[in-house]
Amino acid sequence: MVSFKARRSEPQLVPPARPTPRETKMLSDIDDQHLLRYYETVVGFFRTCPGRTDSPGDLKGAIKAALAEALVYYYPVAGRLREEAGGKLVVDCTAEGVVFVEADADVRLHEFGEPLLPPYPCLDELLCDPGDIKAVIGRPLLFMQ
Repeated sequence: MVSFKARRSEPQLVPPARPTPRETKMLSDIDDQHLLRYYETVVGFFRTCPGRTDSPGDLKGAIKAALAEALVYYYPVAGRLREEAGGKLVVDCTAEGVVFVEADADVRLHEFGEPLLPPYPCLDELLCDPGDIKAVIGRPLLFMQ
C-alpha cells in the first residue's frame, strides 16, 4: 500500500478571469432536493503528455489559469448558494470564485497500482478539506486541490 504526504498551500479563491453577469439562477426541482445538499467528492488522475517538461509549479499555474478562464463561461460555479423564502435554493452569481489549493506530493501515479481503482490509499491526502460537507449555503460551490 502506497503512503505519502501532500504539501499544500493555503486555500485561495480563484475568481473568473474576466467580468461575468451578476444575476440569480434558480435551481431545478431535481437539483434543489434536500438529500442532494452536500459536497460530493470526486478524484481525477491526469498524466502529463509525453515529452512535456513542465515543472509542478508550471502545472499548478496553468491549472489555476485554466480554471479562471472556465469560470468566465461557467460563471454560476463561482457564485454562492442562497436559500430564498420557502427554502428554495438559488445560485447567486457573485463571481467570488472557487477554492483552489496548490499541492504536491512525492508519489508517482504508477505507485497507486494497476488498474487504478477506488478505494484509493491516503485519500485524505488527495483532497482539500471543505469542512462540513452538508453546509452549502453561502459557501463556494467547488473546492479543488
